[in-house]
Amino acid sequence: MEMIMISGCILVLPVLAFIYSFMFWPGSLLKAYNWYMRRRLGLVIRYCTSGSYRFCYSSRGTPGGAMPSLLLLHGFSASKDMWLPIVKHLPRGQHVVCVDMPGHEGTTRTGAQDYCIQGQVARIHQFVKSIGLDKRPFHLVGTSMGGNVAGVYAAHHPAHLSGVTLMCPAGLVFPTESEFIVRLREMEKTPQQGSIPLIPTTTQELESMLKLCCYTPISLPKQLLRGLLDNRVPNNDFYKEVFMEIVGEKSRHSLQERLHLITSPVQVIWGKEDQVVDVSGAAVLQAALPNCQVELIENCGHSVALERPRKSANLIMDFLSKKEVNGGNAKKLS
Repeated sequence: MEMIMISGCILVLPVLAFIYSFMFWPGSLLKAYNWYMRRRLGLVIRYCTSGSYRFCYSSRGTPGGAMPSLLLLHGFSASKDMWLPIVKHLPRGQHVVCVDMPGHEGTTRTGAQDYCIQGQVARIHQFVKSIGLDKRPFHLVGTSMGGNVAGVYAAHHPAHLSGVTLMCPAGLVFPTESEFIVRLREMEKTPQQGSIPLIPTTTQELESMLKLCCYTPISLPKQLLRGLLDNRVPNNDFYKEVFMEIVGEKSRHSLQERLHLITSPVQVIWGKEDQVVDVSGAAVLQAALPNCQVELIENCGHSVALERPRKSANLIMDFLSKKEVNGGNAKKLS
């Protein structure tokens, strides 16, 4: 009887701990979930330092395989963990690196000089050299703000890249303004500035942000919304600083201004229902880079990695495979 009671307690305790965390510490529960997913996917958290600067990243596999390494750059106010849904659908042997962008999560937080797009490009290049990713050409993937950084990186460091994937990238001159840009313009006209749509301060604003970023409605329990908000709010001042830099004169059209310098093979992935950066940007890229491969995803918004992770992973790997085949054929012909 005592053994049965002890066994029952052992089974009940984790359940009680989960319920208690869900009710009182939902933010910690979400962090624990990301830890579990990283572990399940074989991703290991690592740190590297360059001078006094520290980068935090997760990685899986080793470079030197049949396919080039993948370096994934997340968007504004996100972290390396936003790529977990896509990594889940990548081949297990694929070498992949997900880095926290400057100032985000575990990467050193400095000042405005590192948060403009050029500053972020410089830091990412520093990271690439620090972990030895520059020893052979790698494939760079960036989404939103990270897409802007990836494109500008491709313009400045073509020798290090085998190709680049731009997912709903910012930094272009868009023929059609998105819902997000329209809201920002309305905010500029009002005497009292409201909160920036991508920097929520309440659960209602967080729900609005999710609706803005995702075409498919995301229905989360109030406690999980609270947890997401609790994890974000302490960083809101930092997010505002970054936001002002990336929408400022130096960064607003930084990708557009450097499209003529991009020589690497380019893949473009865009959700057709993007309300943050309008899908009309895909036509801008295609006009400037006639050989780029454009993939428009139906019934998908700005958060492509969240809404269509399997599709995104398959598109990226297909693009890599085609490049490897074409590269091999070119070598045979030469």
